[in-house]
Amino acid sequence: MMSKVKSYVVRAIWTAVQTAAASAIAAIGSTATIGAVDWRVVASTAGLAGILSLLKSIAVGTPESKEGA
Repeated sequence: MMSKVKSYVVRAIWTAVQTAAASAIAAIGSTATIGAVDWRVVASTAGLAGILSLLKSIAVGTPESKEGA
């Protein structure tokens, strides 16, 4: 049972990291030049996306947990 919980937590965190990275890429890509990037906005956008991803994993599960169902 504990290994299932650990596996689920690892998948949820990995999904959150991927989501945060994708959000950061999108926020950086929306500026015209790298000098115009507001890094506080990028960090807050990526952080919020990661938190929302974790909450979604708690609410509906991770994509990987649905494969075996």
